[in-house]
Amino acid sequence: MPVLGNIIKKGIGLRHKMQLIRRTPEKMQKRELRKLLRKAQMTLFGETYRFQEIAGSTNMINKFKLMVPVHDYNSIFSRWWNKCLHEEENVCWPGKVKYFALSSGTSESSSKHIPVTREMVKAIQKTSIRQIISLANYDIDKKIFEKGILMLGGSTHLNQNGSYFEGDLSGITASQIPFWFQHFYKPGRNISRKKDWNEKLDEIVLKARDWDIGVIVGVPAWLQLLLEKVIAHYHVKHIHEIWPNLSIYCHGGVSFEPYRKSFDALLGKPLIYIETYLASEGFIAYQAEPESNLRLVLDNGIFFEFIPFNQENFNADGDLIRKPRTLTVGEVDEQTEYAILLSTCAGAWRYLIGDTIKFTNKEKCEIIITGRTRHFLSLCGEHLSVDNMNKAIEMVSEELDININEFTVSGIKYQNLFAHKWFVGTDVPVNSEQLKILIDEKLKILNDDYRVERTSALKEVIVEVIPQQYFYDYLESKGKLGAQNKFPRVMKQQQTEEWEKFISKRRSEAMI
Repeated sequence: MPVLGNIIKKGIGLRHKMQLIRRTPEKMQKRELRKLLRKAQMTLFGETYRFQEIAGSTNMINKFKLMVPVHDYNSIFSRWWNKCLHEEENVCWPGKVKYFALSSGTSESSSKHIPVTREMVKAIQKTSIRQIISLANYDIDKKIFEKGILMLGGSTHLNQNGSYFEGDLSGITASQIPFWFQHFYKPGRNISRKKDWNEKLDEIVLKARDWDIGVIVGVPAWLQLLLEKVIAHYHVKHIHEIWPNLSIYCHGGVSFEPYRKSFDALLGKPLIYIETYLASEGFIAYQAEPESNLRLVLDNGIFFEFIPFNQENFNADGDLIRKPRTLTVGEVDEQTEYAILLSTCAGAWRYLIGDTIKFTNKEKCEIIITGRTRHFLSLCGEHLSVDNMNKAIEMVSEELDININEFTVSGIKYQNLFAHKWFVGTDVPVNSEQLKILIDEKLKILNDDYRVERTSALKEVIVEVIPQQYFYDYLESKGKLGAQNKFPRVMKQQQTEEWEKFISKRRSEAMI
């Protein structure tokens, strides 16, 4: 029914015009913090830190910063969130927490338990609708709004642990999608409940020809793997022979740039790429316009603070080393890299989520994700971010005309000084020495601190080329295959030792 698509398109355009009348970022954030404080003022956390008094203050934001401590995961979990796992109510947010998102963000075996409240699920759904509304800014055929939306996420069959359920955030939110969305949602309830990742992919492949998909959503590595499986199964040249109306890819979780070249090779025509920033702690930002960066969601259940990511505030391991002075959206600049603090409608309060960002447009509150507080390299002052690494790999891939989807880097001792050791995943023959020279060359262009340190304490760059599949097999060995899991771009010493043992074992097996 083309009429339906036309109605949806016009409706989106109308809603978009209504969204243009907005309050300033500062006013939106101040209003959001007051709502959060008032809602949580009778909780155990709210009473401990006198939320009622803070919310009624004329200097609310500064008083909030003064009276409420900054938390990382260990500090807020050990004192507060852990109580929610033991059926206590009204701890950090009113009521009982029914869902916990399991999140580690890396290949580490242990998972964090992040509370997901009813209010947070509603906030995520509300922001998702806003992102749909923002499609009015894109040149999209109205018929796409009648096509299926394939969301490749975690299992909706959640683990029950006493009085609460736990699983991937994508599984939690997919299990509670609105009834009106059921018609569009793929792979549907039955396949989404599958807990075995490979079994889920195989069933999606078998159903693929029956669906008319217009939009795909998911982490790049796993969606690329799925598309490759579909193409191979049906013996076609590209995915548009199966899904001719596929037009939009909403991606997030990691930088898309290392995957773009190999992803484009699976297509029969270009896609519209739209970035999202949906973390286990909430829906933080999304790309609202073509050729723009992520825009922070300032009026939907999250209050933001920003800590300059520098040696004054963080040590070499990415840990806070002192009580930081935090900034609000009205106080940041476009030159500084920041770590993010969140206070949310899920009971996170001044919570350091571990991501680092940089503002690219302060007026529109647009950002790029530059990495993680603990996923950067600064052995001797090189201050190398994941963003630097992604861009260097992208530049090298283009110059050599090869696909490099996965990589990780470790800092090691080398001849009484230091070196960076790269593990680069590609399935085409490439000279590791040539890779080393090019990666080093690009990083010197991208990062002045790196260039300086390469003349002194950072004595060497080592590159080891391995099959791309090793990265996914390692994740599987850690129980982290699929959905929102991704390989860490930077590995610490213990992880590196385990990773090298795994590589050695795989190579030995391949020789048998």
